[in-house]
Amino acid sequence: MDSLLRGEELCLAQLFLQSGSAYDCISELGELGLVEFRDLNPSVNAFQRKHVNEIKNCEEMERILGYLLREIKKADISLPERDVNPVAPLPKHVMAIMEQLQRLEVELGEVTRNKEKLQKNLLELREYTHMLRITHSFVQRTSEVSVSGQKVAGFFTSTAKIEAFERMLWRVCKGYTILSYAEVDEYLEDPETVGFSRITVLDFYHCHLYPYPTNNDERNDVVEGLKTRIQDLHTVLHRTEDYLRQVLMKASESVYTWVIQVKKIKAIYYILNLCSLDVTNKCLIAEVWCPVNDIANLRRRKSGATVPSFVNRIPTSDTPPSLIRTNKFTSGFQGIVDAYGVGNYREVNPAPFTIITFPFLFAVMFGDLGHGLIMALFAFWMVLYENNRKLKNTRNEIWNTFFEGRYIILMMGLFSIYTGLIYNDCFSKSLNIFGSGWSVKAMFTAEMWNGNRFLTLDPNVTGVFKGPYPLGIDPIWNLATNRLTFLNSYKMKMSVIIGIIHMSFGVILSTYNHLHFRKKHNLYLVFLPELLFLLCLFGYLVFMIFYKWLVFSAKDSREAPSILIHFINMFLMQGDGVPPLYPGQTGLQIFLVVIAVLSVPVLLLGKPIYLNWLHNGSQRLGMYRVRVLKWVTSKCVHRCGKTTPNICSPTFDFADEFLHQAIHTIEYCLGCVSNTASYLRLWALSLAHAQLSDVLWAMVMRVGLRMDTRLGVLFLVPVFSLFAVLTVSILLVMEGLSAFLHALRLHWVEFQNKFYSGTGVKFSPFSFSLLPSSFEHDGLL
Repeated sequence: MDSLLRGEELCLAQLFLQSGSAYDCISELGELGLVEFRDLNPSVNAFQRKHVNEIKNCEEMERILGYLLREIKKADISLPERDVNPVAPLPKHVMAIMEQLQRLEVELGEVTRNKEKLQKNLLELREYTHMLRITHSFVQRTSEVSVSGQKVAGFFTSTAKIEAFERMLWRVCKGYTILSYAEVDEYLEDPETVGFSRITVLDFYHCHLYPYPTNNDERNDVVEGLKTRIQDLHTVLHRTEDYLRQVLMKASESVYTWVIQVKKIKAIYYILNLCSLDVTNKCLIAEVWCPVNDIANLRRRKSGATVPSFVNRIPTSDTPPSLIRTNKFTSGFQGIVDAYGVGNYREVNPAPFTIITFPFLFAVMFGDLGHGLIMALFAFWMVLYENNRKLKNTRNEIWNTFFEGRYIILMMGLFSIYTGLIYNDCFSKSLNIFGSGWSVKAMFTAEMWNGNRFLTLDPNVTGVFKGPYPLGIDPIWNLATNRLTFLNSYKMKMSVIIGIIHMSFGVILSTYNHLHFRKKHNLYLVFLPELLFLLCLFGYLVFMIFYKWLVFSAKDSREAPSILIHFINMFLMQGDGVPPLYPGQTGLQIFLVVIAVLSVPVLLLGKPIYLNWLHNGSQRLGMYRVRVLKWVTSKCVHRCGKTTPNICSPTFDFADEFLHQAIHTIEYCLGCVSNTASYLRLWALSLAHAQLSDVLWAMVMRVGLRMDTRLGVLFLVPVFSLFAVLTVSILLVMEGLSAFLHALRLHWVEFQNKFYSGTGVKFSPFSFSLLPSSFEHDGLL
């Protein structure tokens, strides 16, 4: 839990690797995935590093593998199950793999070229056969009218250019030409241009020329010869395709293993390029960020070298990256936080609280028992089949988004069921589980209601209200005409209360950062003014809401003063003409406003002045600073060989600190107002969702349910289908996405900015399992 709340503690370690075993050590570290390597050669160009040739060989093997995968996919050959995880081969075996891939590429290339050449020859023979068959009638007609001249037969790949070709041929031949054409009734694959260069016009129009026999006997002999050659080519082509498929089948058995091995080899040499050599050129030095809890595991690894490698933890003033370990449940919520920004090292992580607050705020806007149940069942189905490879390994980005966030959707659905019970709303209808606490009989007796459908609930009528409903809102409000007025007041005040509690919780969480980073002055100069400003103004607003609920009953509710008027008068220091909410209200409000106003200059000036005093110091503090200065100087000499402590020690700029604090103060004070108003979106979206659900029921389902004939049952089937489709597409997908985005904004802007900076760097361990693959991105795997 501490790892999720604040992240893992990391340290900088130095690895001393023997040159002969460095490859094996890096390979083992890639399997473990414990450390993140630092580049010790930042000034060296990528093409000037030691293992650049090995990386080029890996890229060449990746090119060949991409060619193999494309050919396998083109042949519609399925790859075997991806259960294998081969280790990285030894350097002496890398060239053997490359030679095997090159031989396979050459063999496939020759077979593919032979196949294409056979297909091309077969296509020419088929074209020649069709030409002889079709043009036979043309030649007969020309012989009947005794037309002399040369007979030329051609074959067009497209009929779109025939008219232009006819005009061009007429001009070239000066009118002494007869052109006849007909379409081939058989589809021929897209052929390449085959023609005689002596007729440039025909070549330009992609017309394929073939010799035409002078008489019928010669034509019949040519046709018979073509049939024999076509049959022979079919036989040879089938055998070539079978052989090609056998080669691809054999390659498909090992291609996934080769892909994994080449990916690991390339990653190992990339990491070796980040290391530096010692003065003897016999040992590689690497610097890594490693979790403190994994240092012992890192030292226990076996490299297989005669001279063992060792790990040395070194001190550093650099800020480590942030590492937060997650599982399949918490990873989705951590992704929501990381989308705002990766937290600073050891900063309080909002994800543990987001697991509860995010689906709850979503459910406040999406509260419906039926809709939440459908959403929860859909997410539960994805959770049950989360190990199904067909569901995980798809190229549909929308589906992948839903599947990766299945636990978020499950929590949102469960919380929506809860808020739906509180709202007593299920597909815009109420559930009368415990029996209503209202009795309209008293209103009918008092002649305040005549039994029509316009029912206005009034708790002041004697005998109408018997007691509160045990869970949520009483179902009778679903029939009342003043239902919207009641829910407006209820949900608006509920939104303000939830928002102020949420923001106050965010301010309180900032104390964990102040204490952990040993900045106790921030407790008095930042946290306390922020909390006083928020609670003295908007916390007091929550107090007035609860006070009005508890003190004023239904009988004297008409005499209850307006909270909004009192809150405005609180800032204006006015109260004349407005009845007070409680005795001594004016004095308390003036006191709270004064405290809130005084907290602003403390928040603005307190921290910069204190830090300036701390930096300059007094005479007693100056002696202490001299001792610290000597210690820092010795550290600088030890680390960088320089006696100037200013190179390593941080500097203080009062103007910069004051400007930063001024921006923070303005943003916080104005944000308290705007953020409180922003939480009213909970009220607005909740009412919008309820009203849209009610409109959908009234315009679709109610129409089908009102038909009391025998055809009504048959008519109800398409009506229910339409209702289901509109419910899923509009109320679940569109409204759910809208509520999700609004809940996301409330967490990012209103909650997290109170304590979370999100300007850190994410810990990226060297792990083979996390390495991306271009083949998977291209859909080849």
